[in-house]
Amino acid sequence: MTQKLILLGIVCFLFMGTLSAQSIDRRESFELGIKAGLNVSNVWDSKGEAFTADPKAGFAGGVFFGIPIGKYLGVQPEVLISQKGFKGSGTLLGSPYSTKRTTTYLDIPLQVQLKPVPFITILAGPQFSYLLKQKDSYSFGGNSTEQEQEFTNDNVRENILGFVAGADFIYGHVVLSGRAGWDFQTNNGDGTSLTPRYKNQWLQFTLGVKL
Repeated sequence: MTQKLILLGIVCFLFMGTLSAQSIDRRESFELGIKAGLNVSNVWDSKGEAFTADPKAGFAGGVFFGIPIGKYLGVQPEVLISQKGFKGSGTLLGSPYSTKRTTTYLDIPLQVQLKPVPFITILAGPQFSYLLKQKDSYSFGGNSTEQEQEFTNDNVRENILGFVAGADFIYGHVVLSGRAGWDFQTNNGDGTSLTPRYKNQWLQFTLGVKL
């Protein structure tokens, strides 16, 4: 339901932008802005382990820069604090388990801008993510644990390369953004016994202001 409401808001925002007689063409200007909003994240397993997961919501926000390359093209780097994760269940050594994970990343997407009209920017590009911390809750058999940590564990991949794509809808100095993203690399290299192997995937919705 939340995703449907957000998508409806995007459609309404786009419609208002097309009707706006006050739209200012800033496509050839350098821009700086801040934004904040929501990640709806989940994970997927590329090698078919006995593991299923449900999505969870988390915070996303930071700063963005618009660097024009002519009127219709540009580059948009961003620096974001981004919470991802999942609620999951599966089997381990023949016994059922459940887990809830919240991972906090420093995300740095480097996106190419396509600016067909002043009020829409289409974006896509690679993203570098650095894992800052992780909070886990486990239930295995009759036992349950909860822990939060910053990582020194060699089995956890701290640096992950991914990809993002989406669009910005612009009304004056206000920017409504939608992104889809996914990781190219798994969370860990060897599939440790306590951590299921997976890749992150997420939808991101933010509201921003150009300064």
